[in-house]
Amino acid sequence: MRHEAPYGGAAGRCVPAARVRPLITAWSSERGRPVTLTTRGSGLGYADEDAYDRDRDGILWRRVGISPGKGRPTFGTVHSIRQRRAMQRVLCQVCSDTMKDDPEGVLWLMGTDEYEQDPWPAPIDTPHPPICLPCAELSIRACPFPRTQYTALRVTRYHLSAVYGALHQPGLLGPEPIDVCSVALDDPRARWMQASQLLTRLTEYRVVDLDAEIGAYRKERRRR
Repeated sequence: MRHEAPYGGAAGRCVPAARVRPLITAWSSERGRPVTLTTRGSGLGYADEDAYDRDRDGILWRRVGISPGKGRPTFGTVHSIRQRRAMQRVLCQVCSDTMKDDPEGVLWLMGTDEYEQDPWPAPIDTPHPPICLPCAELSIRACPFPRTQYTALRVTRYHLSAVYGALHQPGLLGPEPIDVCSVALDDPRARWMQASQLLTRLTEYRVVDLDAEIGAYRKERRRR
């Protein structure tokens, strides 16, 4: 099993064409919000915490503004809340269409260098949300990196597995940051995380020829 780096590979490290505005891309107006960290129960919390600060597993999340479309897109920077929603609901990272019902398996796109660290059949813990085929075509076309630097996977089994963010521990003057890392959702240390990305574990998948899939998609589109 391996963990990918925090989101920034595949489509994340490219500067898409003007018409491509990925769902999970942060905008210049969506800045982090100031917080005061404190110990709450047996873990990390905010002094002025509200119900929106934690996910359904009770993990604390980094606060960010929500104003998509305002300002300019900051490609390569992920909006924590939209990334989490895309992972939880299995949404395309670009257009937000649902990906659950594809009979061929859900399409995931990642950098070949990331995939080849420990390739199939090893499970992969990835911060990359899935991507639909039309958006994969647009992203690859807009990206300056060669297509050989990408690996496309069709995934038939997957589940939410971990969070990435700032790990803290109790300190004399309050919580102290000790690492930036990934922690499994069922790890007791998750109570001390200020999460910024949600990871999904890909357990059953196959490598596919993205060019061939795009070609078949274009032919089908022309028939309509």
